Amino acid sequence: MVFLRKTLHIICPLCLVLCPLFLSGQTMVYLERAENLSFDQDRIADAQILRGNVIFRHENALMYCDSAYFYDKTNSLDAFGHVRFEQGDTLQGFGDKLFYNGNTKLARLRNHVKLIHGRLNANPTTLTTDSLNYDRSAGVAYYFNNGKIQDTLNVLVSVRGSYRPDSKQAIFSKDVVLTHPNFVLTSDTLLYNTVTKVADIVSPTKIVYEEETDIHSSRGWYNTETERSMLLDRSIVHHADGREMTGDTIFYNKRIGFGEVLGEMEMRDSVQKATLTGDYGQMWEEGSRGYATDSALMVDWSDSAHYAYIHADTLFTEELHYTDSALQDSTYRRVRAFFGVRVYRNDMQMSCDSLVYSGADSTIHLYTKPICWSDSQQIAADSIVVYIENGAVSRAVGYGNAICVMHDSLDYFNQMSGKELTAYLEDGEVKLVDMSGNALTIYYPKEDDGGYVGLNTTESSYIRVYVENQEVDHIRFTKETTGVIYPLDQVPAGGDRLALFFWAADVRPVSPEDVFRKTKRVTQKVESEK
Repeated sequence: MVFLRKTLHIICPLCLVLCPLFLSGQTMVYLERAENLSFDQDRIADAQILRGNVIFRHENALMYCDSAYFYDKTNSLDAFGHVRFEQGDTLQGFGDKLFYNGNTKLARLRNHVKLIHGRLNANPTTLTTDSLNYDRSAGVAYYFNNGKIQDTLNVLVSVRGSYRPDSKQAIFSKDVVLTHPNFVLTSDTLLYNTVTKVADIVSPTKIVYEEETDIHSSRGWYNTETERSMLLDRSIVHHADGREMTGDTIFYNKRIGFGEVLGEMEMRDSVQKATLTGDYGQMWEEGSRGYATDSALMVDWSDSAHYAYIHADTLFTEELHYTDSALQDSTYRRVRAFFGVRVYRNDMQMSCDSLVYSGADSTIHLYTKPICWSDSQQIAADSIVVYIENGAVSRAVGYGNAICVMHDSLDYFNQMSGKELTAYLEDGEVKLVDMSGNALTIYYPKEDDGGYVGLNTTESSYIRVYVENQEVDHIRFTKETTGVIYPLDQVPAGGDRLALFFWAADVRPVSPEDVFRKTKRVTQKVESEK
């Protein structure tokens, strides 16, 4: 055995002995310093045994250790004890062992490994693991048996992972957990940039804001610094208060509580029991406000026996707060619908140009050419208010140019018109109609055997019509009532129609799906046209 001891730097002209031969297309690993050098061919053939403050250099990288085996023939080294690897002035690696090959430029750090990227006084990115390979040629460090990357904002752990210092891009796989001060992200595979703080979602991922919001997505990106995101492929944003947003594409800003949805949007409120859908929509967490357009539909499923389907060009929904007569704070839902409004309920169907539903008093306000249908009855007026009690329509009140038409048979229509109309319903059927203000009627009284008596026309300040089995049973008038009854074969031309009469069966939605059917705009006659 040959033993040399030298406490000073070992440098050229000993380089021919201590450094490997130059290989074509490859660079040599140089020994910069060691306190002791020895050889032991029996125990470690072809190796220089180095001890004491050992330093190696390869291109722009320096490697420090307590001791090492240096193989000049293979241009490689094994380093032990207080290992430190430095590349430039921004990348440092630490560990108990280092195995480095100068030909492949592969550094393998083992045991208590730490890789620090960035200047130490400038909040660098730190990677810790027990086994790390750093491929200097490819510019990538990777681990394969649990690791952690920590930057100025987030901590990410996974079973396998890689990090590229040049691009600051990391890839994590298997049991990925990203911990942020406000949320925790879990996934199977995740891409992350330590500079932009953007996580690219490429597999089923869950983001949890404890007791606030859960986000489910399999594709998209999430900016962990701004908390803005783009979520694709039917992603879901679920809030602890029961609201949920789903869509083909969701642009979501958690910090301000705003979401924009494109493609088959669905906003579901499990507390208010309502769903808002459309091909485009927006949601604000403040006030639980939602907006939908393009095939917009609101479904109220608060009463399982009477679902309400509301379609319009544009739908808005929001929560409002008020103080009732008992000075108690309450919250209620308000829905506004604009243009081409069509509503289907099993107890009443509606059509108008704009609508407002108020949960404070469970009323539906219909404006601009409103029409309501219930069984064989049609109600129209300048505006109509529909009242809901215990989930069912209890009455409808029409104001201005009000008319109620009952389809008695294929050819006959019982009609009532006036300034104000109130229709009362039970179990989805009209049972009573009150008409006031220049009340006019045209109806066809029947014999007990069902035969028609004739056509009766009346004029009064007020009338009340009783309905049984969707037919006029009898009518009560004020004392000032005047009227005429005609045999059916002597009815004057046009005498079977009131001035306000129209029949819009073609407009009526007959199923939940039918609310989307485009219909011609119905123009109702008004009193001034008489």
